[in-house]
Amino acid sequence: MGKKKKDIIRLERESVVPILKSKLINTMANHFDNNSERSEFVKFCQRVECTIRAWYLLQFEDLMQLYALFDPIHGARKLEQQNLSPEDIDAFELSFLSHLLKVMDKSNFKITTDDEIEVALSAQYRLNLPIIVDESKLDKKLLTRYFMKHPKDNLPHFADKYIIFRRGIGIDHTSGYFFKAKVNTIILRIWRCFLKVTGLKRLIFGKSNKKCNNDSSKQVEISIESEEDDLYVERIRIEKMKLSSTKLLSKVTIQEPTFDRIIVLYRRANTRKENERGIYVKHFKNIPMADLEIVLPEKKNPSLTPMDWVKFLVSAAIGLVTVISSISSPTADIRVIFAILSAVIGYCVKTYFSFQQNLVAYQSLITQSVYEKQLDSGRGTLLHLCDEVIQQEVKEVIISYFILRERGESTRQDIDMHCEELIKEEFGERCNFDVDDAVQKLEKLGIVSQETKGKYSCIDLKRANERMGTTTEEVVLKAKEGDRC
Repeated sequence: MGKKKKDIIRLERESVVPILKSKLINTMANHFDNNSERSEFVKFCQRVECTIRAWYLLQFEDLMQLYALFDPIHGARKLEQQNLSPEDIDAFELSFLSHLLKVMDKSNFKITTDDEIEVALSAQYRLNLPIIVDESKLDKKLLTRYFMKHPKDNLPHFADKYIIFRRGIGIDHTSGYFFKAKVNTIILRIWRCFLKVTGLKRLIFGKSNKKCNNDSSKQVEISIESEEDDLYVERIRIEKMKLSSTKLLSKVTIQEPTFDRIIVLYRRANTRKENERGIYVKHFKNIPMADLEIVLPEKKNPSLTPMDWVKFLVSAAIGLVTVISSISSPTADIRVIFAILSAVIGYCVKTYFSFQQNLVAYQSLITQSVYEKQLDSGRGTLLHLCDEVIQQEVKEVIISYFILRERGESTRQDIDMHCEELIKEEFGERCNFDVDDAVQKLEKLGIVSQETKGKYSCIDLKRANERMGTTTEEVVLKAKEGDRC
């Protein structure tokens, strides 16, 4: 009671196991006192990875072959070589998207919803620029056709033009003076106060906007008294700070939750050739939620900030008042009026060119932000996704088998709970472990079986390795060792 309400976001734990596979295996291997058992466990991990990689090989090959037809660089030429009908191309497009979204799901990527986008963009962080998408440059047919055939719940309003996938969460801290951002915030506060005092706010925005704003703020400011397993992050941003004269001239630290990985999928509108059907897949890292505009495709040139508009309006007002007062004077000298008018025009021209310089600076800032945050695109992103699927599945299988071996017969709920406890105690990390997928893979490998009363049990390490058998990689390694001898 009486305390200032903090701007806090609750972030749900995801199913990603945030631990390097090598570190995971080494840590678990150290739990075995017997050297032979430790060696068997390491062999078990290697055979699990080789087997899971083989399971996905054909699926990943189909994905890459389909993408070759829609690669924005070489895809048009390959489509011409294939001599496909428009109907066949449409079918291949939908097949590629179907394969891609399955891989996304296996990699624990989720499609961002309207609610998530609204919460993310309800604040400003480092990129304090008004950025919007030029929708005329984006194709609306491809994704519309796909989601009509494969409907999904909670799709964002822009799902017909582009899709933003997210995975993982983090926190970003930045320290600096942020003088321009502080001044912009002060100007905005003065302007809002002016609109409120004069009653123009209700006239311009109406009552519906007020209600909408209130609802939005409730989504962002969330109580932290329950759901201890979730992550709560306070948004520390300039627009919510008390900007006293001391704080205006001193360094401050701002904080924002981040999306660890973002993938954007879209197609440009056809403006030149009908056979240009390239599909863009771009991969970004560590994107602050409030700066999500960075990843938007086909961005329009940013407009001016409140500080820029104040400069323009103040200079125009001063010039206008000066000229009118000079003309109305009974002893007005035409040369003085001409000099004042020339000075005002010159200043307006200077202001115009400074605006152009600011726009160039804003574009450069966006380009730099994209350059720093973009991991890969196209084929490179798909290869990364395929490897991520394998790595996550391998880690889930290894952890769940280790728990079953240590704990004995267990239900799925017990396996899930002990896996999450292991990750927290051994590595200091938390995740929502995907026990269903892990147990399903163990059953497919034939090393886990379901007993009575819904409990599962596993076979020992030696039998598990025999069940999976010698892998191709082991044969190749033995052949290399024989050549050396």
